[in-house]
Amino acid sequence: MSRVRLVLALALAAVVALVLAGREAAAPDGRPEVGRVVRVVDGDTIHVQLDGRREKVRYIGVDTPESVKPGTPVQCFAKRAGAFNRRLVAGERVRLVLDAEHRDRYGRLLAYVYRKSDGVFVNAALVRRGYAQPLTIEPNVAHAQEFRRLAAAARHAGRGMWSACRSS
Repeated sequence: MSRVRLVLALALAAVVALVLAGREAAAPDGRPEVGRVVRVVDGDTIHVQLDGRREKVRYIGVDTPESVKPGTPVQCFAKRAGAFNRRLVAGERVRLVLDAEHRDRYGRLLAYVYRKSDGVFVNAALVRRGYAQPLTIEPNVAHAQEFRRLAAAARHAGRGMWSACRSS
């Protein structure tokens, strides 16, 4: 009997780990959140129309140079990061996947964003091409290691901001 309990406990732990590793945002009826991008704010923030409501979505785990933050001058490569993000998602249907925290202190929905048409992982694409760098804020860490690896490769190859924004 104890062997059965152990197997059940391990199975339950595995299910819980999978759920915590990356949850799709869910509509009230439990369906995954899929919506259309109606505005690209900058390189790491978008507005998505989800079942009749509009959500401001901040990409988890990445940070692009600032272009619209009040009181902050436009940073090197910010406009290009915003333009690249626009090319990736403007008008597109996207699937939102959550991590441990669903909203930030500003009320924005926090998500890993996937382009619905072809499954492109938008957060990772920004880092891979040198438009964003990793920004790990616990407990949202499901892709932190992947983003660090992608950023190191982009930096090594001099892609995007890594060659355009040299600091002294």
